[in-house]
Amino acid sequence: MVGDRSIREQDRPVASERLGIAGAGVIACGLAATAARAGEVVLWARSARSADRAKTRLEKLCAKELEAQAAPEKIEIVSDFDALSGTSFLVEAVVEDHRSKAEVLSELARCARDDAVISTTTSSLSIAELARAAGAPERFLGLHVFNPVTKMKLVELVFPPQAAPETRSRATALCEALGKTPVEVPDMPGFVVNRLLFPYLFNAVELMSETGMAPEDIDRCMTLGAGLPMGPIALLDFVGLDVAEAIGDAIGASVPAALRALVASGDLGRKCGRGFYTYGAANRGPLSGT
Repeated sequence: MVGDRSIREQDRPVASERLGIAGAGVIACGLAATAARAGEVVLWARSARSADRAKTRLEKLCAKELEAQAAPEKIEIVSDFDALSGTSFLVEAVVEDHRSKAEVLSELARCARDDAVISTTTSSLSIAELARAAGAPERFLGLHVFNPVTKMKLVELVFPPQAAPETRSRATALCEALGKTPVEVPDMPGFVVNRLLFPYLFNAVELMSETGMAPEDIDRCMTLGAGLPMGPIALLDFVGLDVAEAIGDAIGASVPAALRALVASGDLGRKCGRGFYTYGAANRGPLSGT
């Protein structure tokens, strides 16, 4: 990989990167819609049902959030890993679970061409361990984008020690081409943002449980008093309580019992209509606390 050909390709135009995304959820679709502004994208979905949901989500993203900048026809949805073999920059974006990610990364490594970069959108898992699953640490990195991907500017870049200079430069160039600001961060649980953010979010839940305060009152305190765009309880619902639980466990934080209880009952936040708040049919905002 790190031969003369790789060195010659260090300065390749970003437009020549063809993005292949393995996943069909919120992060995968947000990244695909963002990338479609600059070029063609191939998105792998596990099933026909997942593909249909992804198509609907992508059409909405391209039409509403990105207006005329991205066209859904630039995004090819496939169900065969081998259909990703023609892409040059592969992104694993499945559920935040080590086994699931490792399985998908192994498939990506199998079908990837020799000069393809392979990455993961994990928000908290070890990049060194996932690099072993991919089997090519010199071409591997963590590409942690933030939800909503179409709007959030930061990308945390996390590299294993073996990452080649070309891998680093191509990842940085891709982020910049997508209108993002890349920041290289250490390979540690939660990286930087989540390592700092989730203890704060969990403290808000504990405060709610200890005092009996309504979630909207805690959120109002933090939006009006601290100038935050969204309160901690609403943000947990937005992220997804199952995702928050997984991140909390990964970084060794104390996950509140109230949050674990909601996850166990299937109340995962905005995406399913109920979490700490109950949401209307249009899923536009909280109607009442739980």
